[in-house]
Amino acid sequence: MEVSRLPLSATQRGKLISAGYTSLCSLSSVSSSDLARDLKISDSEALDILNVASRSSRLDRVEGSHSVINGAQNAWDMLHEEKSLTRITTSSADLDNILGGGISCKEVTEIDTEGSFMVERALQVAEACVEDMLEYSKFLHKGMQTCQAAMQSKDILGNIYYFRVCSYTEQIALINYLDKFISEHKDVKVVIIDSITFHFRQDFDDMSLRTRVLSGMALKLMKIATNFRLAVVLLNQVTTKLTEGSFQLGLALGDSWSHSCTNRIILYWNGNERYAYIDKSPSLRSASAPYSVTSRGIRNSTSNSKRAKLM
Repeated sequence: MEVSRLPLSATQRGKLISAGYTSLCSLSSVSSSDLARDLKISDSEALDILNVASRSSRLDRVEGSHSVINGAQNAWDMLHEEKSLTRITTSSADLDNILGGGISCKEVTEIDTEGSFMVERALQVAEACVEDMLEYSKFLHKGMQTCQAAMQSKDILGNIYYFRVCSYTEQIALINYLDKFISEHKDVKVVIIDSITFHFRQDFDDMSLRTRVLSGMALKLMKIATNFRLAVVLLNQVTTKLTEGSFQLGLALGDSWSHSCTNRIILYWNGNERYAYIDKSPSLRSASAPYSVTSRGIRNSTSNSKRAKLM
């Protein structure tokens, strides 16, 4: 259960979320004095909040036990479901190949990059997607061709929803809001957060609090991916750290974050060519594939994909 559903005042719920206590799990091991300090409230108010959370947790476990019994799946059904899962193409056949067909729904995938959303760039990619679909429609049934041909770039842009996040508290609030938003927009198949890292590297001094906040956020995103059968893609940053006398690239947010995602893809340059490497996955083997970033979006590697040299 999320703390936003606890029978508390709006002020108390807001303080909990801002301090990183987004779920009952995050409140299960905290003392009233620590909670009072984090929320800047009295010990007695903190104790009242923990008592409410404890009662709700017991109720949640009772209700949850029934749902587990009633909702169990056998392994054969699970295998069939896994095989029928939708995958989202990257538009590069080589990259899709090492990803098992594309970015998987019901999973959280992390990529080490960061950028900003440019609507002009999105329009370029949308126009290319329309052209690709018209090309693919030649191989489809005639009834499908009409549907595909009617698609325009404005239809694609009209189904991209963009949220601008300016602080870690806004990021937490937005992720908690995603359940409701996706329930109202049932065609959503991919959620992209660019980047998961930025505000948590800039605004946090308390590392233990940051770990709790990130843990709650990761659990929420995994639940969203599973419940709505969609793909969650997180963009991360890399950092340089000194290990055994040499500098090595490492993922931002530390080791505790490294276990939060299902799959991890490392993007890097090898000479003048871009590569994607599967660094972690429970179902995919470690592999790399070249790719190009073109005006049409991601495509198979081409000989004219050159890395700009910085002087």
